[in-house]
Amino acid sequence: MMLFLIELWESVRDFMNTGGIVLYWLALVLFIMWVLMIERYLYLTTGFPKLVKTVLGNWDAREDTTSWYAHRIREAWISQANEKLNARMQLIKTMVAMCPLIGLLGTVTGMVHVFEIMANTGTGNPRLMASGISMATIPTMAGMVAALSGVFFSSRLEAKVKVASHRLVDSMPHH
Repeated sequence: MMLFLIELWESVRDFMNTGGIVLYWLALVLFIMWVLMIERYLYLTTGFPKLVKTVLGNWDAREDTTSWYAHRIREAWISQANEKLNARMQLIKTMVAMCPLIGLLGTVTGMVHVFEIMANTGTGNPRLMASGISMATIPTMAGMVAALSGVFFSSRLEAKVKVASHRLVDSMPHH
């Protein structure tokens, strides 16, 4: 098992080195994006139900639920709960959109590396140029894969957030 982990680590390290410094930035963005998505999912399954229970308890404890003031209070509580529910969702979407852009930055840096090799060696040695081409294509591929995983899971998360929001509104009767 330990040998497998060492080989896995070496493979990842070689992949990161082949893609250049941009892959480390992409890995950082991807890590933060996934931490945020996992946090939102955990909040949706554990924290938000507690908040809904509290809000519904406060609403049910009110004697006045029909006046104009009661409706404004209801709207404010729903708005506050939705704000907590939607926290960091825009940041997650932004990070998903950043992944392919970071990959494209890797393409640019890889091509600059190829041009530097061509400028230093003359007409161009294919073996030397191959490392620059790898440095150009690997971050693009990695950025697209990262974005695809983020798009899928963030859209699922967003759908769950909308459902939870609608359930809260529907569970607070207004007369």
